[in-house]
Amino acid sequence: MKIRANGINIEIEDSGPGKAGEDRPAVLLIMGLGMQLVAWPAQLVQALVDAGFRVVRHDNRDVGLSQHLDALGKPNLIWEGIKYKLGLTPRAPYSLRDMAADSLGVLDALGLDKVHVVGVSMGGMIAQRLALMAPQRLRSLTSIMSSSGAKGLPQARRRVTRTLLGRPANNSIEAVGDHYVKLFRVIGSPGFPTPEGEMRERIRHGLQRSFHPVGTMRQMLAIVSDTDRADELGRITVPTLVLHGKADPLVPYAHGEDTARRIAGATLVGIEGMGHDLPPGVVARLLPPLLTHLKAARA
Repeated sequence: MKIRANGINIEIEDSGPGKAGEDRPAVLLIMGLGMQLVAWPAQLVQALVDAGFRVVRHDNRDVGLSQHLDALGKPNLIWEGIKYKLGLTPRAPYSLRDMAADSLGVLDALGLDKVHVVGVSMGGMIAQRLALMAPQRLRSLTSIMSSSGAKGLPQARRRVTRTLLGRPANNSIEAVGDHYVKLFRVIGSPGFPTPEGEMRERIRHGLQRSFHPVGTMRQMLAIVSDTDRADELGRITVPTLVLHGKADPLVPYAHGEDTARRIAGATLVGIEGMGHDLPPGVVARLLPPLLTHLKAARA
């Protein structure tokens, strides 16, 4: 279902408010770089619904079935990367603040006054921005495999960076699927490997729904241009949970530690064997602390 949020068209999935008179607090799920709302594991979504929550997911701007902002042009990632290495702020077509405003627009369009917000990777950064922008609209914040964006934190392993910046042989579903299988093999959870057949089916489903790599490039610039978020995280006062894999090769565990340290009262939970993905074994370990956190904030 498409709605109008922050002046653009945003695709959403909403589990619904439940029966008349039922108290079903909403959880807004925000996905990561280049990922669509269908990337949220059904296991996690269903567990939240079964626990009494209304679950709202959306495609971020520039990916999936939400509005693609191609009029903003194709970024020169090499040049912007050089600027970043030199300590200069890359020029981004839009910011994480803009993406947080999209999420806020989703809440407004659905008439949701106060919600729990859960973000993964870039989605965690957007969730942090949303908590800074509109703290009165959050019941709680959960930042999963994300980062404060602080300078000096350990970077992704070289093999991960090479694979992330690599390109498929061509734009066929098969070639793009092969590229993503290679990427998820590199960044995935070593303690919870996903069978290749299952991984390929999930990737193919996403590619058939939408494939818009230039939008991912613009999102990437939004991340690297958000240089002052770390210094602002101390202003977050909503109950916060930080979940992070101890084997994450893309966003190392130190990023989760730093995020939790900067937010007063935040709880950090590290998951052994978890990388930068959400296979069933990882979801099973994330759900207990996540549900405990949401229910405590709800109470």
